[in-house]
Amino acid sequence: MRLTPLHPLFGVEVHEVDLRTVRRTSGYAEIREAFEEHSLLLFRGQNLDDEAHLSLGALFGPIEDRSMGLNGPKPRMSNVSNRLESGEISAPDSAHTLDLIANQLWHTDSTFLPVPALANILAARVLSSRGGETELASTRVAWRELPGALRARVRAAVFRHRLSHSRQMISRELATAEKFTRWSEQAWKAVCRNPVNGEEALYIASHVCAVEGLDAESGQALVDELMAFITRPEFVYTHRWQLGDVLIWDERATVHRGLPWPYEEERTLASICVSLQEIDGLGGMRP
Repeated sequence: MRLTPLHPLFGVEVHEVDLRTVRRTSGYAEIREAFEEHSLLLFRGQNLDDEAHLSLGALFGPIEDRSMGLNGPKPRMSNVSNRLESGEISAPDSAHTLDLIANQLWHTDSTFLPVPALANILAARVLSSRGGETELASTRVAWRELPGALRARVRAAVFRHRLSHSRQMISRELATAEKFTRWSEQAWKAVCRNPVNGEEALYIASHVCAVEGLDAESGQALVDELMAFITRPEFVYTHRWQLGDVLIWDERATVHRGLPWPYEEERTLASICVSLQEIDGLGGMRP
């Protein structure tokens, strides 16, 4: 593999790899090494169908199922799209579109689940005429740069995460839907350590609804202060999608968000999340 930087501080483009041919015994070890080291990988010009996409994800670990078993035992895609199953484009003011707009908050996927995500594997299928970029920030780099006093406050902190909390920022009605209230609050340490290389990163998301030991106002103020710091422009990479692009990022070491696009136009990104396992440091993230 040949690697070139995406950003001065994190992320690489991986060249000369066809992700359809990657196997555990051929290519995966090198990709996983780059994933652990750089937190964000870009592969251009890929042709992943659903089967190949799921097979690639399975190399990293179990494919996440947010249906709570309703979709059956076989892993399925969880695409990010404003095209409905009926074939129509969702209305800009619909709950479906509002949920997509909520992804424009800085977040880490699946922190609200009993088992959060290790990685997101996202592929461009249909792109709008403009907009729709994905921005990512390195919480590993930001943790290194965090002012000493703030770092000391956060070192032993525990954040509580709830999906309805982030949805309430977009729409109170949206936040009450069963889709967003089905999971109870989850508690995770504010600092995540990578068991492979020992690197630490801030583990935070728009889903953080409370900081243990702080009242609601103080807790939210701390979260806001941290988010403002880690998403400073110098820590952010903006990805302008091309058809065939595949991004893979480390959920333990980044936050991300989408940017707006013309909502009357289709935008479909094929998506799966891969769940954390004990070997990935899951146990160390629990309070």
